[in-house]
Amino acid sequence: MPGSKSHRIRVIIAEDQAMVLGALAALLELENDIEVIGCAHNGEEALEQVQNLHPDILITDIEMPQMTGLEAAAELKRRGLNARVIILTTFARAGYLRRALEVSASGYLLKDMPAEQLADAIRRVHLGLRVIDPQLAAQVWSEEPDPLTDRERQVLRLAGEGTSTLDIANELQLSEGTVRNYLSEAISKLGAANRVEAARLARQRGWL
Repeated sequence: MPGSKSHRIRVIIAEDQAMVLGALAALLELENDIEVIGCAHNGEEALEQVQNLHPDILITDIEMPQMTGLEAAAELKRRGLNARVIILTTFARAGYLRRALEVSASGYLLKDMPAEQLADAIRRVHLGLRVIDPQLAAQVWSEEPDPLTDRERQVLRLAGEGTSTLDIANELQLSEGTVRNYLSEAISKLGAANRVEAARLARQRGWL
């Protein structure tokens, strides 16, 4: 019967803010046909839970420690895991939406939407549909495309957080010279004066 346990949509939520995570889980559990089977605080936890629990849908924020929601979505795709991904974020940036579409996310929604709309979006995505915030959908193809490679993005994000070249090299298992080359390329592409300005510009456009 509709809403019975065997027919419920199995969902994992990834969100680094504990209060938001708890509120989302509580709201979705009020729906008869949705079951929250896991809660993760970063992208790495989300990947592990998807691997072990096999949800129908992963709802994830973008900016989280250790691994962003977009990186987690890309890794799900690479591993061939079948969970559909809904990005739920505060960032109304066409650059983020474009990257979400590139990693085959099924939804991109903003956190200020009513709870009943989120539940409806989950049902639509579960049926195989794509659900995108309509205002962002209209913007995405008129925006400048993201010029950064994945590695340039990783290096620039760490640099923007104040991480030294040596520490970036150690974390990503690269040489310092290679890190400097990636930073130089990113700075050049963004027309920035330095790594801090480049990171700021890229974040404003949704490219980090």
